[in-house]
Amino acid sequence: MRQTAGMAAEVAPIVRIHPATAQRWDDLRVLLAPRGDGSDACWCLSWRLPSGAFGRMPGPDREDRLRELVAGEVPPGLIAYVDDEPAGWCNVGPRTTMERLVRSTTIRPVDDLPVWSVVCFVVRTGYRRQGLAEELLHEAVAFATEHGAPAVEGYPVETGGARLSTSLAYVGTTGMFERAGFRRVAGTDATSARRPRWIMRRDLDGASGGAAKA
Repeated sequence: MRQTAGMAAEVAPIVRIHPATAQRWDDLRVLLAPRGDGSDACWCLSWRLPSGAFGRMPGPDREDRLRELVAGEVPPGLIAYVDDEPAGWCNVGPRTTMERLVRSTTIRPVDDLPVWSVVCFVVRTGYRRQGLAEELLHEAVAFATEHGAPAVEGYPVETGGARLSTSLAYVGTTGMFERAGFRRVAGTDATSARRPRWIMRRDLDGASGGAAKA
């Protein structure tokens, strides 16, 4: 709680982060459901499906596919709540389940370690620029640890000090990942807003696998 002179006490919002289970499907829809008819909605599947399959799948079918993943054994991500309102989402899971990433020619694996990958952040309007994505990243590390991952990777953009729109920085920024204990292991051929993206990794078992800092 923060006390301001001459004003009533201001209570900090309560943030809670939970796996996106079937019981939380309606909350996930609040975060990912599109406006309009939803015919081209992503439903945060662009990295979990091969590019061709994703492109051919209409929005409603993508919604059904995500709901199947949410009902699966391992939730496909995390939901952040601010004062019990769904406010943010992080897509995280084993790299092997990210079909587009597995086949990517611009973000190539640095080794054969069965890492988990953080591929996307979504924060609702009204909750942005408050550090919520960073809190989701910390919880993604804990989530991966609980499921036995040896390391977690992200593929954030190097902003060069520029302020990017959330639509361009949905993969996170190198600064955010560094603050969460990730290190740069390799550059990539991928870009966002014409800025480079990095493979960044945080080892969870003390291993030092991965390439040297590029």
